[in-house]
Amino acid sequence: MARRVAVVTGSNKGVGFAIVRSLCKQFDGDVILTARDEGRGQAAVKELQGEGLQPKFHQLDINDHNSVIRLRDFLQQTYGGLDILVNNAGIVFHDDAVPFARQADETTKTNFFSTLDVCNVLFPSLRPHARVVNVSSMSSQMGLARCSETLRARFTDPTITVEELTSLIKRFVELAQEGKHTEGGYCGSSYYLSKIGVTVMSMIQQRELDASGAEDIVVNACCPGYVDTELSNHKGTLTIDEGAVTPVYCALLPPNVTSPRGKFLREMKIAEWKM
Repeated sequence: MARRVAVVTGSNKGVGFAIVRSLCKQFDGDVILTARDEGRGQAAVKELQGEGLQPKFHQLDINDHNSVIRLRDFLQQTYGGLDILVNNAGIVFHDDAVPFARQADETTKTNFFSTLDVCNVLFPSLRPHARVVNVSSMSSQMGLARCSETLRARFTDPTITVEELTSLIKRFVELAQEGKHTEGGYCGSSYYLSKIGVTVMSMIQQRELDASGAEDIVVNACCPGYVDTELSNHKGTLTIDEGAVTPVYCALLPPNVTSPRGKFLREMKIAEWKM
């Protein structure tokens, strides 16, 4: 029987690093730490090895489709499939000097479009009982509240499709290029909007997997909390290990769990996603 395997994207530092650390202690299988930069990734692996843990490393830049393909091929050749996927990689701009048009383009590209690409490439490799965790943020709820009523209705529509969601995110980027995104009903933050995309994407993915007859594959989005990392400009109050708790909880949900499935979680509990 093939050895089980977990992959955590963007995991050479911050919450992703702590997720790898926790999975190494709790998951019965190999845990793959990924990073864009091989040197930083290998250094992170070495640090965890110094703690007596045994993560593996594979280079992954989620913005590079060919890099994602290489990871998929490696997983298929080495393990024959995938058991846990934690989509943690993400960015946020803290420099107000960066034009908003650029922020909107790059933030949605990494946080939403590239994460969606990772899912599209790796989902066919998911084995029965696989768990997918899309690391979102409480910012998705905050962003939803700041969108127009029309957009809130669309983002909370239980029948929304990936194509519809993608078109909404693309429209935000287009309007941001003209400085008209708020006029169009969107929230004023590209990060918030990108995380709305991640949360809604997760709900759609669960619905589609269930409709396809997938055997106990569970997808959830979650908020790690306000963690002290570069992403929060080190203003967060939680340690990275505290931030890893909810993502790891989602990653290790037991077989045939009925809930949570296709939900958004905070502090290991289902959080409301509504207008």
